[in-house]
Amino acid sequence: MKNVILLGLLVIQATGSRAQSLDLPARSATALGGRAFARSIADSPLEEREARILEAVRAGDVPDFLRTLAPVTVEDGTNTVTYFVTADYLAIGSDADYFLIPLTPYTAQRIADRLDCTLPTPKMVDDIYKNASVKRTPSPIPPSPAMTTAPVFLRHNETVLAEPGDRPLGALAAGHKKDVVISNRVFSTPGKVAIYGWHRPDGRPIQPLYTGHAASWVDYSHGVRLVRRGMIVNGAPKSIEEVLADPRLAPLLSNEGVMSRVRYEIAAPPAPPAAAGETVEELRLENGVRVVINAADLRRSKPLLLVLYALPNGNTIEQTVGKRIKPGDDWHYDVQHVGAQIRFLREKLADLDLVVVYLENDLKSWPAWRRKHGDAGIPAILDAIRKRFDGAAARVALTGHSGGGSLAFGYLNAVEAIPDEIERIAFLDSNYAYETDRHRDKLTAWLRASDSHYLCVLAYNDAAALLDGKPFVSESGGTWGRSRLMLGDLDDSFPFTNEESNDLVRRRALGGRATFLLKENPERKILHTVQVERNGLIEGLLSGTKLEGVGYTYLGARAYDRFIRSE
Repeated sequence: MKNVILLGLLVIQATGSRAQSLDLPARSATALGGRAFARSIADSPLEEREARILEAVRAGDVPDFLRTLAPVTVEDGTNTVTYFVTADYLAIGSDADYFLIPLTPYTAQRIADRLDCTLPTPKMVDDIYKNASVKRTPSPIPPSPAMTTAPVFLRHNETVLAEPGDRPLGALAAGHKKDVVISNRVFSTPGKVAIYGWHRPDGRPIQPLYTGHAASWVDYSHGVRLVRRGMIVNGAPKSIEEVLADPRLAPLLSNEGVMSRVRYEIAAPPAPPAAAGETVEELRLENGVRVVINAADLRRSKPLLLVLYALPNGNTIEQTVGKRIKPGDDWHYDVQHVGAQIRFLREKLADLDLVVVYLENDLKSWPAWRRKHGDAGIPAILDAIRKRFDGAAARVALTGHSGGGSLAFGYLNAVEAIPDEIERIAFLDSNYAYETDRHRDKLTAWLRASDSHYLCVLAYNDAAALLDGKPFVSESGGTWGRSRLMLGDLDDSFPFTNEESNDLVRRRALGGRATFLLKENPERKILHTVQVERNGLIEGLLSGTKLEGVGYTYLGARAYDRFIRSE
């Protein structure tokens, strides 16, 4: 990196303040336009979405007008600095069709590192706005869970680009996004993002410096402005590190005085902390699979149940475990609470050693992971986990939420028959990948093989749900359609009874060993995460047993609230 910075400083020395440019490959003639790219990542979880963006930038899928950097000159009466910035926020696409892309600070940092750049300080954001010849007007969108999704990013992009007035490409533009910034405040609290800006026409920012959001929080209002590391100070080339480390010069760039760090450190997150009486073990397997095993006071005299929980798309293990959130925490920590639900179950199932195994992958999407790696290696992953408990007659419950169900179907595809030690399979609104030809006969044979085999399927009418006033799931493609198909397939072998109460349809067979809980949706709401949050994992692991409904109600109030930890 030092060699890259030195090269940048030599370029500045040779060219003075004349135009500088980003070192990017030429844009491919076959690359998607910005809007098409945005639509292509509309359903991708955060990490997969950002991996696609990072790959696109590295390949040169960036508009030409962003490649030439604009100079910004600041004086404090004694010293003068000129630094060089992208004319607008980072975008994918062409000059005629581009998409301004919000990013986490870590992906923004990776891009900045690749291009010998940094992110701005809040003072630099102010000075860039003052120097901008195109001062755009902020366009807030009412807050909602969808504000962190690519479709809303694109909607805001269209609003920004439709703003009337003369906006020549390549002219320095500001005011239409909050900047992801560097700040002493965020570096003192790792795992957070610092945002600042979104200036009104009078020059005052809507967003003061804020470091309360987790680094994984990305919404439509965020923008990434790249600043060349090398700059000119009093006629001589210096790096941003040198300027911010010098008490005399730092005020040119920072209102916080000297800054010893100028970048977000990119590191793997630690395993979630163990609660009292619990142990945590983390494994890193091949093909980017991360495993965290949580146990509590194992006693070999008790039967052992391994609950293999495959994560939903876009979630980390830490978010899946859950915690009692504070203002500014990412909302993902408050929608599954698998850690608390497992603690509730341990109290109910006192005659078992209940171990939960969280399964994550580096793409943060089991469907994407399967597309890349296939299904053949999935049994080996499960075997590697079971070997940690050699000598114990471990039974297994295979479950997961949303895209996590894809791992279970990949496992079914890879085995000739479902092994006897798989005691329970629970799809928590997660059976998108069900196929009659590949899965019906295996599930039927497994249910017939033992009175100790249980199947639980939770789903809601996602075909009726509306996002921004429009349906987003087809009649057959969502879990509503897949569940009805699966139910019809199994009903040929096991006649199901029917119970209905308060828009909840309960279909049972085999004395409850096969249970489908299907939530009607007359209000057309999105209930995808609600099904897990409101005791879904508890129902998935107790359905068909004598403890079903004891101390909890599926889709009722959180029965596990007292088990939620603060961290």
